[in-house]
Amino acid sequence: MYLGRVSSCGPVVCIMLSFVLSRSFCQGVTEAHRRCYSTFGSICRTFSTSSPKCEEASDNGSVVTYSELKTMLASHNIQLFDVRNPDEYQAGQIPQAINVPLDNLEESLQLSPELFEQRFEVKAPTKADDNIVFHCRSGIRSTRALSIAHQLGFSKARHFKGGYSEWVEREGK
Repeated sequence: MYLGRVSSCGPVVCIMLSFVLSRSFCQGVTEAHRRCYSTFGSICRTFSTSSPKCEEASDNGSVVTYSELKTMLASHNIQLFDVRNPDEYQAGQIPQAINVPLDNLEESLQLSPELFEQRFEVKAPTKADDNIVFHCRSGIRSTRALSIAHQLGFSKARHFKGGYSEWVEREGK
């Protein structure tokens, strides 16, 4: 395999290749060593075919900001799903949020519209909806929720990365 021009970065090659399956490492090393190995990004993608490509790990427009969330809530143009556990939800929630714990999300999004409406007392989201937003406490679980939704075909779904923590901070509660 040709790794490009070997320069002063040469000794790092073995270490880098042993960790290329790690997406975060892939992102960092690709940026840091792009001058040393012009083909490193393509090598990284070759070795991580079961993981998203380095570029795909970014948010790609799927993040809703606090101000966007406020606008969507004010206009009632949102299907806001809180993927925290029920006890967290009971302790405090963003207005209009429906609690669908992350552990139940995949199953819930696959329910028939009638069963979804019975279980959650709201209209079921459709794959064409562009107002589906997930949130959790700090963005970690909502990122997972977003991935699940996208895999199920809800390609326009987004998430509020700041989560309930940012909401409370900004709302002064």
